[in-house]
Amino acid sequence: MNFKISKRQAYWVLQTAGWSFYGIIYLVFLFIANEASLVQVINIILYASYFFISTHFLRNLIIQKGWLSLSPVQLLPRVIPATFALAASNYVFLILVQYLLRTIDYGNDFKPFYIIAYIFSSMVFYLLWALIYFAYHYFEKYNSTLKYEAAIYEFELNKLKSQLNPHFIFNALNSIRALVDEDPLKSKKAITQLSNILRNSLIMNKRKLIDFRDELLTVKDYLELEAIRLEERLEVKMDIDPAAEMYQIPPLMLQTLVENGIKHGVANLPEGGEISLKAWVDKSLLHVQIRNSGEYINGTTVNSSGHGLENTRQRLNLIFGRNATFTIGNETSGTVLTEITIPQYI
Repeated sequence: MNFKISKRQAYWVLQTAGWSFYGIIYLVFLFIANEASLVQVINIILYASYFFISTHFLRNLIIQKGWLSLSPVQLLPRVIPATFALAASNYVFLILVQYLLRTIDYGNDFKPFYIIAYIFSSMVFYLLWALIYFAYHYFEKYNSTLKYEAAIYEFELNKLKSQLNPHFIFNALNSIRALVDEDPLKSKKAITQLSNILRNSLIMNKRKLIDFRDELLTVKDYLELEAIRLEERLEVKMDIDPAAEMYQIPPLMLQTLVENGIKHGVANLPEGGEISLKAWVDKSLLHVQIRNSGEYINGTTVNSSGHGLENTRQRLNLIFGRNATFTIGNETSGTVLTEITIPQYI
């Protein structure tokens, strides 16, 4: 049985377990010292509950203020005052609880030394909690970065081996060769387009994201090269919202999906077919639809090595998490629809 919990669920489990453990340890020491009583047990439950609530407040403050993206030097002047304020509020809560339970000691509880010692000890707990919280997110971010770099490296190799394979280059060069005598200017343009695609493939591992409009230029170069080979068998349609061009997407993502649609759809049909690209923005999300003539059969129409669509899913997941979606399937009996939604990258 594969049991998984979300990051939010894990937080609540650890938060509850951590402060419950704090209360239990406190109780154990009281029993060992023979100082345990019903009032003391209530005190400990209330103290642990206050730590639970106040550290959750600190978590919300960290998220809202964007402290997770700050360096240690930038964090110190923010975290120390915040934890001091929480420790001071903890002391006020202590006095209030003791007053309500009638256990307050007016002779000791208001001495400056006692106040300073209590606030300092509480502050240590808050700082330890903050250290653990920041450390968790640091290592999670570091791990995600490593995964992303590994996926990009793998994608680059797979892209060079399977997407831009010798077969595609061979077809493109043959198409260009046929144009050299017939239309020299058009052949020069085709050579430039091919070199643009190859260059973008070689440098894509150096960039995490590129503007949609830059990716669109690569797609147009690719489609014009394929139009030379397929001639009237390829019909291209584009409907691009100007607002979509400012969004950022993984490099060569669109080119891979468009190539997938032509290679396994249009090119395999004797009469050819159509490929269309539509992009628009709705509710701060970039929506992309790619339609191509053909039929999608799960597991067999990815590409020759089975990497293109899977790498698209992996890269979207690593960069945007659950905020991005990717689906592919048959819209009708003769049309394959690929859909993507991408949020703004912050």
